[in-house]
Amino acid sequence: MKTLVIGGAGFIGLHLVPELLAAGRTVTVLDRRTDVPPELPHGANYIAGDFGQCELIRELLRGHEEVIHLAYTSVPKTSFENPFSDLLENLPPTVQLFAEAAESGSRLVFVSSGGTVYGEAGTLPIREDHPTKPISPYGLTKLTLEGYAHLYAVTHGLKFVCVRPANAFGPGQKPFTGQGFIANAVASMMRGLPVTVFGQRGMVRDYLYVGDLAAGIVSALGKGGPSEIYNLGSGVGRSNMDVIEAILPLMKGLSHEIRIEHLHERAFDVRANILDSGKLRKDTGWKPRMPFDEGLRCTCEWLKEAYG
Repeated sequence: MKTLVIGGAGFIGLHLVPELLAAGRTVTVLDRRTDVPPELPHGANYIAGDFGQCELIRELLRGHEEVIHLAYTSVPKTSFENPFSDLLENLPPTVQLFAEAAESGSRLVFVSSGGTVYGEAGTLPIREDHPTKPISPYGLTKLTLEGYAHLYAVTHGLKFVCVRPANAFGPGQKPFTGQGFIANAVASMMRGLPVTVFGQRGMVRDYLYVGDLAAGIVSALGKGGPSEIYNLGSGVGRSNMDVIEAILPLMKGLSHEIRIEHLHERAFDVRANILDSGKLRKDTGWKPRMPFDEGLRCTCEWLKEAYG
């Protein structure tokens, strides 16, 4: 089976590609990076390009039975700075991708956002049938693209499955990029910068180790039902302060004091987001395997080596 991973040179993609190779797939990565990422596993093909290049996408899909769409040009925080760019840079080329995948017959996994499409949770943990009322441009565009995938499934026969991941963390996540609280907190502590928390304890989030997230995407690709939506999370909620308190024992030996800066809550932060992934487990057998504390230790070790 030949699988195309769009945006495969990013944090999640570089953990996903080894999972696909281990499953016996032939993998091609399409990404904007002009150089081949040194972390890309041996055996994966690499093409530098943009998912908005229609002819390139059309040609690649002819030779791949599967496509996983990870690429996105913004993050929730930066989407507020220019909502129009968030919309225009992501929606048209992704809808075009849906059209091309329907034409080629490729099976597609659309990676949406379990952390943003639901908005404020009415019940926790959140199931896939929970109302969707996103409060960020990022979440709204992701949800709109889910709708277009369903549209193309009904009108053009698109074979797709959608996953809504929780907050990924793990080795390889670069700090200070606008998202990734754990990476930001660890790197801030290492550099003597204050760790910013909005509110007394901060927001409650579902943190999923990136290796488990990658395995979940592969499970949805191989065993997910047609046009189904799957949450992909740990099912455990942790506040920002819970996370900080878990990191502190791993930061022993620093020459400076660790500082926590509490600011007022932000309007675009949902207070709590915890995902129920029972549907994916039932349909595919997937479940998270990495204990949070062990994943946190691996993350801290990587950040100390990369940025210490």
